[in-house]
Amino acid sequence: MKAPEQPFALHERLEADTVSLGQSALCEIRLMNDSNWPWVLLVPRVTGIREIYQLSREQQQQLLAESSLLGEGMMALFGGDKLNVAALGNMVPQLHLHHIVRFEGDPAWPGPVWGRLPAQAYSTDELAAVTARLEPVIRELESGN
Repeated sequence: MKAPEQPFALHERLEADTVSLGQSALCEIRLMNDSNWPWVLLVPRVTGIREIYQLSREQQQQLLAESSLLGEGMMALFGGDKLNVAALGNMVPQLHLHHIVRFEGDPAWPGPVWGRLPAQAYSTDELAAVTARLEPVIRELESGN
């Protein structure tokens, strides 16, 4: 007899380090609680997945579509010089895709953002402002367009 599939649960580290922005057809949309960078994660709501290739082909296509839509929207909103997209998972095994808008001359440029600056949590006002700024992109992701 096959064991029942576990319901999706967000990894506790992602829960602690991010703020929910909503849900798309496939993913939890999470804002990294670090005001140093415009940084949003997509976390596919698929239990037991660590790597993109473990998703079904349909899910892979959906993730690419959602990632592209999110990245394009973030670059338009924040006017960055480069969009870094990464699925590392060295610290958190649950599949999650980082989207970080980068600027030439930012404190970590041209290197990775990890470990360069201590995380600077958003204040209540900053969180409200960045959430409002991202709202049109999140609405588009939620609607599946």
